[in-house]
Amino acid sequence: MHFDQQNPLDIVLNDLFDHYSENVKDVKKITRELLARGVISSQKDIVNDHIAFRTLGVPHLGIRSFEKIFLAYGYKREDAYHFEGKKLDAYWYSPPAEGYPRIFVSELIVSALSESAQQTIHSYTSKITADPVDELDLNDGKQVADFLQRPLWDLPTSEDYQTLLRESEYAAWVIYNRYYLNHYTISIHELQDGYNTLESFNAFLESISIKLNSSGGTIKTSEDGLLRQSSTVSALYGARFSDGVTLEIAGSYVEFAERGILPAFRGLPLSEIKAKHRRDGFETNNADRIFESTYTDQIKGANNK
Repeated sequence: MHFDQQNPLDIVLNDLFDHYSENVKDVKKITRELLARGVISSQKDIVNDHIAFRTLGVPHLGIRSFEKIFLAYGYKREDAYHFEGKKLDAYWYSPPAEGYPRIFVSELIVSALSESAQQTIHSYTSKITADPVDELDLNDGKQVADFLQRPLWDLPTSEDYQTLLRESEYAAWVIYNRYYLNHYTISIHELQDGYNTLESFNAFLESISIKLNSSGGTIKTSEDGLLRQSSTVSALYGARFSDGVTLEIAGSYVEFAERGILPAFRGLPLSEIKAKHRRDGFETNNADRIFESTYTDQIKGANNK
């Protein structure tokens, strides 16, 4: 994922991906192996299905704040999703033009947590007394890119992080990582034969020792069978907390999506198939399992294989 133009959206997306790919080792490992096998000639050959962000549902933050950035760049809010067990809401956003990724933004329903967890979260976010996005010049791509890398609240203590982790791994992830890019997604169906199904691509990933999220199976499939998704599990990295303690915590990961051709267009020659002819949007059950790519049991399970 890289864009040559210098409009604000391109600047923001390039900066997000640069930081993400530097810190998520699987990104470069996968790209390097695809290059070595002649599947792609550069990173630009990889079609990015979507990118995802996590937010907290507290005053002045959450989806309604975060989405202002991408709505200003021409994205359109689409379907809503609710994840009862994980206490999350989410929307996906369709891009302003072909070639740009979809965006998936989720939000923790903080009010659904225990009173002590709510107090912990608010102890960090209560200092934010106005929507920080309203202070940005959204036409200044560099300013927006910098904002997405800037902490919005104080670095948490290791004790607060571990307390949240026991109740909501999502909450713990966000309290430390903030708006860090949660994942980007390779469009598998856009690759060449031998790599353009999740079965073949997952076999390739396993052959280069990439660990996959097994929650609900390594391939998560929508009810209509047209959206199939897999993901890596997050690597652990040493995170230093405000009390000087360093813990191994989950970072970000890589996702893989295979979008099937809609029934009305299955008669078209494959050479004529465009993005608009394929299954769009997301699936609650698939996404529910994909969230667990940063969960402790998935990471430990993958590391024990």
